[in-house]
Amino acid sequence: MDTGADDYLVKPCDLGELAARLRALIRRADGHARPTLTVGPLVIDPAAHTVRYHDEFIELSAREFALLQELAREPGRVISREQLAERLYPWGSEIESNSIDVHIHHLRKKITPSVVVTLRGVGYMLPANLT
Repeated sequence: MDTGADDYLVKPCDLGELAARLRALIRRADGHARPTLTVGPLVIDPAAHTVRYHDEFIELSAREFALLQELAREPGRVISREQLAERLYPWGSEIESNSIDVHIHHLRKKITPSVVVTLRGVGYMLPANLT
């Protein structure tokens, strides 16, 4: 630890603990000390895998949740379809050309149409001033 490590695990390790430690590292790298991501009335809790919008719980599939979480990490920043696909799908997996579009459509239906903004030919973003 004194030579620069942030954390360590002794093998064999519990995969749940490893995942929790990775989430904590990502939060710290993003500047989030708390486990939740909050953008206006949208609250995402990665540890509990829950989403609330105006204090109403929204049920999302695993991919929808992961997509929303990626967009919420950088509200107001446009992320291309290719970047989202790289972050959401394992390397070498087959992905349909419109998979991201379909998940965006589902998020808009389940939460609100304004939850994700499309910039044609550029990508998608979660508005920083979501209402």
